[in-house]
Amino acid sequence: MDNLELLSPVGNAISYFGAVAESEGLASQTPIAQFAYPLGMVFAYLTMLVILAEGLSRIIPEDPELTRKVVHIGSGNVILLAWWLNISTEVIVSAAVIAALIALTSYFIPILPSIESVGRKSLGTLFYAISIGLLAACFWQHNPQYTAIGILIMAWGDGMAAIIGQRWGKHTYQVFEITKSWEGSLAMAGVSYLVSVAILLSVQGNSWQVWLISLAVAIVATILEAFSKLGIDNLTVPLGSAVLCFLCVQAISFN
Repeated sequence: MDNLELLSPVGNAISYFGAVAESEGLASQTPIAQFAYPLGMVFAYLTMLVILAEGLSRIIPEDPELTRKVVHIGSGNVILLAWWLNISTEVIVSAAVIAALIALTSYFIPILPSIESVGRKSLGTLFYAISIGLLAACFWQHNPQYTAIGILIMAWGDGMAAIIGQRWGKHTYQVFEITKSWEGSLAMAGVSYLVSVAILLSVQGNSWQVWLISLAVAIVATILEAFSKLGIDNLTVPLGSAVLCFLCVQAISFN
């Protein structure tokens, strides 16, 4: 018993000093060290995306819109990477501000020709960056799923709508002198629905509310995408989709 009584304080002391050492080790990590790994992965992904865009613009110079949409879709996927790596709101908003400044500069000076060369003046890239920053500021800390829904609907829905509409769009309609195709709008609705369902299922679980809310979000996103003057849909679609989804989830009981 005496040996056990002696060993007990010694064991407690070892545990205490071990815990102190571990906490000091974590505390000694600088913010730069904590963010280096996730930001490095995001930077590497975006670098590969830019390289891919430049390569496509050289291989298929006659179809700059395809290159732009590949970047459009690929850049939206960054939000999933940020979600997985638990990147902070401050970092995402800061990155969005930088991206917005670059996009605004590129609007006047073509520093990103593979992204901006669509044969028309558009602020779409600027609006895209602004929407990412606003959604991150509003939802990222406590409800990142709504940020992801808004951005991915814009990335995949609008991207696939443009690609399918331009290649297979045979039945057209006009909204304020903007020509759209029913095939492209159908692609927008279908992809938006799938994005909403996939994310809500992962967060809320399977229920009829998820399928109903996703349908409402897809319809509204498709309507907003039809009004795309100067690329304003890059702002209205993600914000409208995310806010509507949030309000619907709050209003409908999942019990």
